[in-house]
Amino acid sequence: MNPKQVNNAAYQTTIAIGASRFTQTSWYFINILFFKNPLNVFSSLKVFLLKLYGAKLGKGVVVKPSVNIKFPWKLRMGDHCWIGEEVWIDNLSEVTTGSHVTLSQGALLLTGSHDHTKTTFDFNSQPIALEDGVWIGARAVVFGGVTCRSHSILGIASVAERDLEAYTIYKGNPATAVIKRIIH
Repeated sequence: MNPKQVNNAAYQTTIAIGASRFTQTSWYFINILFFKNPLNVFSSLKVFLLKLYGAKLGKGVVVKPSVNIKFPWKLRMGDHCWIGEEVWIDNLSEVTTGSHVTLSQGALLLTGSHDHTKTTFDFNSQPIALEDGVWIGARAVVFGGVTCRSHSILGIASVAERDLEAYTIYKGNPATAVIKRIIH
């Protein structure tokens, strides 16, 4: 048994937010009113607001209701991407996608974590990259530091802790390759 314990009093965040306190605060309320709110079905308004707050979005991006985006100024998406209902982009670090990327209902992109081996429980955050044609299945989770290569698929409720190879379908927790993806 290890007698050491986590010392939360010593914990300090070291993340660079990348926006002023005013921008952070105003985004917090915009996110609640227009993104997390299931009554707002107007994707074009959400795309406009994301761009206003610094997101770099290609043409044809669709944002469904009940979406939660931590920091839009750390979001880059290519053309014709889809953000499904209840997706949570917890982007303390950059999240970038290529074009034709689908984030299905309830998917979670989680860039931040903690070092469980240290008593100070140090915070760490790493970017996520989703290349062209990637599909993140419903309720699936992608951790920081992961790159999902071109046209890979992360299956329903699966967890990607490591990079996904191109044109490969992954399932499970942790996600493992199950079959090559063939597009006709």
